[in-house]
Amino acid sequence: MQNETPQLQRRLKNRHIQLIAMGGAIGTGLFLGSAHIIQSAGPSIILGYLIGGLVAFLIMRQLGEMIVHEPVTGSFSYFAFKYWGRFPGFLTGWNYWILYILVAMTELTAIGKYINYWWPEIPSWVSVLFFFVLVTLMNLANVKIYGEAEFWLSLIKVLAIIAMILFGVYLLFTADISSTASISNLWVHGGFFPNGFEGLFYMLAFMMFAFGGIELISMAAAETENPDKNIPRAVNQTVIRVFLFYICSLAVLLSLVPWNQLSLGDLEHSPFVMIFNLIGIDWAAHLLNFIILSASLSVCNSGMYANSRMLLGLAEQGNAPKAFKKMNTQGVPVAAVLFSALLIFGCVILNYFVPEKALSYLIYIVVAAAVLNWMMISLIHLKFRKVIQHAGHQTKFPALFAPLTNYLVLAFMLMILYIMWMQGFMLSVLVLPVWIAVLFGMFKLVKNKA
Repeated sequence: MQNETPQLQRRLKNRHIQLIAMGGAIGTGLFLGSAHIIQSAGPSIILGYLIGGLVAFLIMRQLGEMIVHEPVTGSFSYFAFKYWGRFPGFLTGWNYWILYILVAMTELTAIGKYINYWWPEIPSWVSVLFFFVLVTLMNLANVKIYGEAEFWLSLIKVLAIIAMILFGVYLLFTADISSTASISNLWVHGGFFPNGFEGLFYMLAFMMFAFGGIELISMAAAETENPDKNIPRAVNQTVIRVFLFYICSLAVLLSLVPWNQLSLGDLEHSPFVMIFNLIGIDWAAHLLNFIILSASLSVCNSGMYANSRMLLGLAEQGNAPKAFKKMNTQGVPVAAVLFSALLIFGCVILNYFVPEKALSYLIYIVVAAAVLNWMMISLIHLKFRKVIQHAGHQTKFPALFAPLTNYLVLAFMLMILYIMWMQGFMLSVLVLPVWIAVLFGMFKLVKNKA
């Protein structure tokens, strides 16, 4: 008898996986969040993103080793459950789920600001509501439609960044004597570290927000064609591209206009749009604003996708209600998508009541949840390696210099928590142990009812 139970379908091709992986890491953190960092760090923001990108790459290689070995639903929550225990699986899965609820809310809030660039009279919550409905509908379609939507949204921003870099280089080489454009802008206006190394150091936590989507590739592993070949390629190529996009784009743009001539409000303007405005190229600023809007829409789209697949994985482990295991004939976990969407809808309410504070509140809460997520990936990988080595197995895509790099990642994440504490975001840090305790209480409740 044929099994007619709907299953996840391997419909994501290599091109989908490549762009999903890149798309998750190119959004608000680069296009809007960098405004706040430039004010404090100046041109040294380039070094900061290089450091953050290196740490993100190490985490991706650790995660990549596990998902190539077992391309499954729920990704690192599954590995935590299998190689560490039921509570680590519960903790990792639900923390990741709430993380991407917050990421989706952050990106939707940013979209409201991009719309206000053209139509300041439109309330933020109206724009947020419109795009919330659009993203929800895209995620209710089958995974191939999601993959196509994400492919084109990500492709827009990737091509745009490349074009922006090339156009910026052209402007630098063709600038006249009276122009402010010069590569020397990176070091003559107060130096590369205009506020000292501390100006950069205390911004590292904010910079890490920008890399908070690179692990999205792991959520698509169970729906990827040829995962043994496509996932290693995506992991290696994506992080190299993110390095280039962040470092090259910021180096070129900060060469066009001195960093201290940018009048950037706290998370209110994109430095990319502002720079083209300042040099008098209005059409480029408008085009760039559209591209940045599509970038945030892309990350939000992937965030809702990641949420639904994580809920599905948790349900299969017995760590979430069984209703989230149900899929329609297209292989879409509809209940998981709708439940995630219901929580993301809170973003509309937040923007209705506190539109001026919504983005800054969300970003630091996201960083705290992301730090826990990244620490758990490194810890799970240590458990995974111990089991695999004890069994005498060889993996196809080993992490770089493990376990040394695992301890390096863990130390870096503790430093990020210290920075957040020193920067006045003590509440975000204090919430972490409370959040873990809440999840432990929920786990005990679920376990007792099982």
